[in-house]
Amino acid sequence: MRAPRKKRGREVRLPTISARLNGQVALEADTDGAITASFDGLAVELGRFSAAAADRAHDLLTGLALDSFSSDGNAVDKEIDLLVRRLARRGLLEYRLGGASNGGDQVCIEPQVPDYWPQTPKLRDTDTIVLSRFAYLRRRGNEMVMESPRAGALFRIGDPKIATALAVLAAPQKIGRLRKQDGFPGVMLLALLVDCQILLKVDPAKGGGLRPNEGDDNLVLWDFHDLLFHTHSTEGRQANPLGGLYPHADVIAPPPAVRPRWPGKKIDLRRLSAASVETISPVAKLLRARHSTRDFDDRQPITLAELAQFLDGAARVQSKWKSRLEFGEGSPVVAYTSRPYPAAGSSYELEFYLAVANCAGLERGFYHYDADQHALVPIATRPNEFEALLRGAEFAMDAAGAPQILITIAARFGRISWKYSSIAYALILKDVGVLMQTLYLMATDLGLGGCAIGTGNIDLFARMTGIDFHVEGPVGQFAIGRGLKPGASE
Repeated sequence: MRAPRKKRGREVRLPTISARLNGQVALEADTDGAITASFDGLAVELGRFSAAAADRAHDLLTGLALDSFSSDGNAVDKEIDLLVRRLARRGLLEYRLGGASNGGDQVCIEPQVPDYWPQTPKLRDTDTIVLSRFAYLRRRGNEMVMESPRAGALFRIGDPKIATALAVLAAPQKIGRLRKQDGFPGVMLLALLVDCQILLKVDPAKGGGLRPNEGDDNLVLWDFHDLLFHTHSTEGRQANPLGGLYPHADVIAPPPAVRPRWPGKKIDLRRLSAASVETISPVAKLLRARHSTRDFDDRQPITLAELAQFLDGAARVQSKWKSRLEFGEGSPVVAYTSRPYPAAGSSYELEFYLAVANCAGLERGFYHYDADQHALVPIATRPNEFEALLRGAEFAMDAAGAPQILITIAARFGRISWKYSSIAYALILKDVGVLMQTLYLMATDLGLGGCAIGTGNIDLFARMTGIDFHVEGPVGQFAIGRGLKPGASE
């Protein structure tokens, strides 16, 4: 008898990952081969390419498969690889995975950081995966979006079955078991999500809870809402519009500068607080004189001696002590400091990093301020990153030039979240607020100009310092220097 022939399993064709221009971008090719990307009224030159490459670039409108070109391929393939990667670095691409039953995208990947490129790490059926506790699914317009503050990209889910299948991963699952379930989203999508740390590979044998299973002890200290707010209220790890864009100007009238008064008889305090210029206190004078300075006199820059006075009066450690927590015998001993400004629980989690552009007596460069030793320590950085930091501040201030010194206020997040639950990031921002006022008053007292800046790039800071964005990162910026007097010109 002939042995029964084994049944062949149905071949499964892996979906293709394709790159395509995002909806706001158009490519224009000149007769000389120059290709330009246009968006939001801006134009970015991408270089000159052959006619064959320019013709093939039209596929970026609908989707150009990533496996159809390579830097190791023929001449046209190499040109396309160069063009696509230049577009990717500028955040002008999105990536399409397969097709949904409704004719749309099965999944569309939107990069949130400039260097994102889809990667598919190898996954085996024996691997166990689980959703990161920072991952979440939400509605955006008429779409479902899966994202995480740790991820370099967000995923638009076009097929509702995928969202259902991913919900199973709230608990750890073996990939082999997932394959047997209806609506299995495919290994390629799982690999893309693992690459973005939306899904995690875990070892069930180790246990220890899912917080440690995120793979980084520093993440144990973060609550979900705190890390999300940090990444989505700063630049560097999200692609949403940011800053004074007046997004509701055509929908809602501007709220009044002064709140309408409550009804009832008022108690007039003006005559009780009236004081002449001669009798007003020095503190009150400083408060009234405080203002933001955005333009600086580079012919008469701030001096190193003035900077030393400024840092001494505003941020230097004044005293140190230790105290044991009252948790019984064996409780940890916590170290504390005192500084000129208040801080939640005397944590003093804020650090100063100075980008020095123009200071008499101090070399141009990037420095950390050691508040304990009252010293500046130079940090080696790439020139293009240093310049990008200064240009970002110049743009944020809407100034004519870069500040003489830009102070990036960074938080050692664990210093606060080790103690405080649910309110850690809120406390950090409150500390930043009182520190900003302290810097303003100290600058005013020394006859210097200062300006608080509302944005900062957490990814750029991470590259400059080599510190992970969730360990220590920017929560504020302050420009300091000698202000340009009214009517003076450069």
